[in-house]
Amino acid sequence: MKNELRIVIADDHPIVRHGLREMIEEDSSLTVVAEAGDGLKALSQIEQLKPDVAVLDIDMPKMDGLAVAREIKQRGIPVRVVLLTIHREEALFQEALDIGVKGYVLKDSATTDIIASIKSAAQGQPFISPQLSAFLLKRRARSDVLAAEKSGLGALTPMEHRILRLIADDKTSKDIAAQLFISYRTVETHRTNICRKLELKGNLALIKFALAHKSEL
Repeated sequence: MKNELRIVIADDHPIVRHGLREMIEEDSSLTVVAEAGDGLKALSQIEQLKPDVAVLDIDMPKMDGLAVAREIKQRGIPVRVVLLTIHREEALFQEALDIGVKGYVLKDSATTDIIASIKSAAQGQPFISPQLSAFLLKRRARSDVLAAEKSGLGALTPMEHRILRLIADDKTSKDIAAQLFISYRTVETHRTNICRKLELKGNLALIKFALAHKSEL
């Protein structure tokens, strides 16, 4: 982790943004480089400034925090995302993790968790508000069940795992080849090997499997 982490914060309430900035900049290793009051502006600032971490409220006008995080992933912008939320619904939590969000922090615990979440995210480590730990345990339990049911998952190479996750993100072989800087034919070979190891009959079965188990992969 670099000596100083650059942060963009986004929330549609100015008072909340002011409070976030004050909390974050109490730590001398963190600097807020921009603020945004809506998702579109946040995405523009993130793309322009390339901060280390973006702290986004889920509920924002024009583009919510999840949509911004999804677009960041789609565009390949090298920034870690921490989502702030008042929501405790498991579906939102699972969706956030599925799109690669590194931090998921409840607003009522932000005063104690925000610094830790930013630093963890910057290091590529997940941070979840302790109140939501049961959701994470459920996710891991489902992964364990799937691994037991599909023993071939353990035989996949790291590249095959990565391709399987990209298939779960609804990426085509052409998309995957471009993202991973490999040939289309190489992707197709990996897909064939994944199908063989998971005992799936053809690409359609592979796509269905990946989409159905996105949260467990």
